[in-house]
Amino acid sequence: MDLFSRTNLKADPVKVKQVKIWIAEILNIDEEIGISLNQLTCHEEDCPPIETAIVIMKQPPKQYKIHKSITEIDRADIEQLIKQ
Repeated sequence: MDLFSRTNLKADPVKVKQVKIWIAEILNIDEEIGISLNQLTCHEEDCPPIETAIVIMKQPPKQYKIHKSITEIDRADIEQLIKQ
């Protein structure tokens, strides 16, 4: 059983770009380093219906999860990442 899968919901490209800008600013990431955002659905009982996986493409890659869709993410959510 596949407990995680990508949703076929497409996030607004403008919002994706804004979230990536917040990530780069708040986590102090060089613009040459890629940032990947993926919305995932979870079919397990204790998972949120949609979460966003963030991968910072540096060596080694750094991964984060926010239990919201990309559309719902705000700057405060990204600021919480540095506290993890």
